[in-house]
Amino acid sequence: MDCLLLVDLQNDFMPGGALAVPQGDEVVAVANQLATRFDFVVASQDWHPPQHQSFASQHRGRRPGETIRLRGVTQVLWPDHCVQGTHGAEFHQGLDRGRVSEVVQKGTDPEIDSYSTFFDNARLRSTGLGERLRERNVGTVYLLGLATDYCVKFSALDAASLGFKVKVVPEGCRGIDLNAGDVQRSWDELRTAGVEIVAAGEIG
Repeated sequence: MDCLLLVDLQNDFMPGGALAVPQGDEVVAVANQLATRFDFVVASQDWHPPQHQSFASQHRGRRPGETIRLRGVTQVLWPDHCVQGTHGAEFHQGLDRGRVSEVVQKGTDPEIDSYSTFFDNARLRSTGLGERLRERNVGTVYLLGLATDYCVKFSALDAASLGFKVKVVPEGCRGIDLNAGDVQRSWDELRTAGVEIVAAGEIG
C-alpha cells in the first residue's frame, strides 16, 4: 500500500501565521488534489505545549533564528507557534479533512523539538507513525508539506531510514530558507539519501 503524508499544513505556517512559510498556502490545493488518489492519507500536526523550549520566548535575551543546544542537538529558536488548542495549530481551512485517514501529532514534549513526523530531533522517542505504517503494510510514502528544509526533509529522511520507499512532491512543498541555500541543500540531501523527487502529475 502507498501512503500520502501531508506535513504540517497548519495556520501558523501559512501567510499571516506566527511562523509563516512563504507561499505556504499554495500547497493546500496540491494536497487536496493528490489525496483523492490515495486510500491512506496521514496528516502531521505540530502540537506544542505553551512553554516549548524551541520557542525563543523561553530563553531570556534570545531571538528567533538563533541556535542553542537542546537535549544534545542543535536547535533553531522559533517564534511561539502551533501551540496546542490554538487557531495557529489548526489545519488550514482549505484542507479537505475528509480525505485524511489519521492525524499524527509531534513536538508534544516541551524539552525537545520534533521536525520529523517519525521521531523527535534527538531520536529519543517515536511518534508511532512508523509502526502504524507497517501495520497497514505501507511500502511507499509520498510526502508534501511545510517546510521543505525542516519538517519535510527530516520526515523523508527518517522514513527512508526505516526502510520505506520515499517520494517527495516538490509542487506540494515550500521552504523557509533561513540561511540562503537551505532549500536547495535539502533537495540535494534527500536525493543523496535515495529519496525520489516526483512530479504530482506522475502520481496515478
